Amino acid sequence: MNIRRINYNMAIRFLLPKHYSGRKPQISYAFGLYESSELMAVCTFGKPASNSLCKGICGDDFTQNVYELNRLCRKETYGKQLSEFVAYCLRELKKFNLIIVSYADKGMNHNGYIYQACNFLYTGATKRRTDKYTKGNKHSRHYSDDEQLGLRKVRTSKHRYIYICGDKRFKKNVMKNLNYDISPYPKEQNKNYVLGEYQQTELVRT
Repeated sequence: MNIRRINYNMAIRFLLPKHYSGRKPQISYAFGLYESSELMAVCTFGKPASNSLCKGICGDDFTQNVYELNRLCRKETYGKQLSEFVAYCLRELKKFNLIIVSYADKGMNHNGYIYQACNFLYTGATKRRTDKYTKGNKHSRHYSDDEQLGLRKVRTSKHRYIYICGDKRFKKNVMKNLNYDISPYPKEQNKNYVLGEYQQTELVRT
């Protein structure tokens, strides 16, 4: 197994045809897993879009440290577990003193077993909620209320995992300021999605 940093364009070319979200993530760090010269898996990290999420984990003093593991995807022909790949990426990021948050989508029948294998902290699940629906998945601020057609899209509940990626002093300070309770890992049956199939948008009327 050969793992190395890759650039944004290489990561996006690999991810878009395969990942169920069908969207381009914000990427600050990207890693590729190779067998021989073939790229078999990609793991990416970036700043979350939500400033409230960054503040919510450990407060204002740690907002700049919060990053999200926002994509982890492999080729269907790669049958090995990805936990060793993720663990390598976390070790490479340790020098930056980061708080890594990642989510396992309950709507896709994911429980985050790779994160559990890498000793992430489990901090419960987000609530199922709805957001403004926009055709083409564009940002809602570019749409008027009339263009919403009285629809909202469902944001499924997600398991939330946190990994403190840094030196001992940083870890101690983060744990002292962590705003979430640590809970036992969820244990349910995982189901794999078909590579290349995007998650279907569930709509509800307001």
